[in-house]
Amino acid sequence: MIVDTHLHLIYRDRLAYPWLSSVPPLDADFTYDAYQREARRLGIVSTLHMEVDVAPDRIEDETDLIAGLAAETGSLLVGAIASCRPEEPGFAAYLDRTRANRLVKGFRRVLHVMPDDLSEGALFRENIGRLGDFGLTFDLCVLPHQIGKAAALADLAPDVSFVLDHCGVPDIKGGRFDAWSGPLSEIARRPNVTVKLSGLPAYGAENWTLEHLKPYFAHVAESFGFDRMIWGSDWPVCTLGGGLSTWVGTTHALLSGVSLEEKARVLSGNARALWKL
Repeated sequence: MIVDTHLHLIYRDRLAYPWLSSVPPLDADFTYDAYQREARRLGIVSTLHMEVDVAPDRIEDETDLIAGLAAETGSLLVGAIASCRPEEPGFAAYLDRTRANRLVKGFRRVLHVMPDDLSEGALFRENIGRLGDFGLTFDLCVLPHQIGKAAALADLAPDVSFVLDHCGVPDIKGGRFDAWSGPLSEIARRPNVTVKLSGLPAYGAENWTLEHLKPYFAHVAESFGFDRMIWGSDWPVCTLGGGLSTWVGTTHALLSGVSLEEKARVLSGNARALWKL
């Protein structure tokens, strides 16, 4: 059974997504109903919603939308990783409002599209440190050249559990393995960082194959092991590289050489332990 830790839902009639117009294939509605029909057939038994970088004034509306979907009978949704702006003075008040919501398991601030030094700000770092007091995680969505800054953030907040999204966003299409592998090995030395096995199909060439992804997966496994690895679909972004069924099938193929116990930890056990699901 699979716990999907990275589901994006897009409802353009309910929320505002400023970035969607720049990615035409994703500028559409991607609803819970569409996801769950395919997910259940693939053995996905529960999922965490990952914030979709909505307009800043709609962040809490996104959480409310997900809460409504999670409350439906038989919903796969068991938690949410909410958007946040740790660089802003209002973060502490936002945290106070949000932490009482049991659906919210952690936060993410998309960093790979922001200035590299955003996470180095004193207020940003202070606010991230607050998460440890409440057992809330922080997802790191960074490019390879930003991984060092993410590692510094993990060092400064040792009581916070960090999740490195999309295996650190390797440039598989461009074949820039070395530019990514060293920084990934370095951040893996931090015991409070877990890697998310997600996103790889979207970073490959249009005609990617399993053989293209194997070296990247092997390096992630060597660096983090299987006790600090969780799985995410990155739906609907995964549709850019074949879709949900393709990624689940590819994941099973990548994990075919590991023990059943290790596979179970990656696909569900580690996520359940991290977020107490």
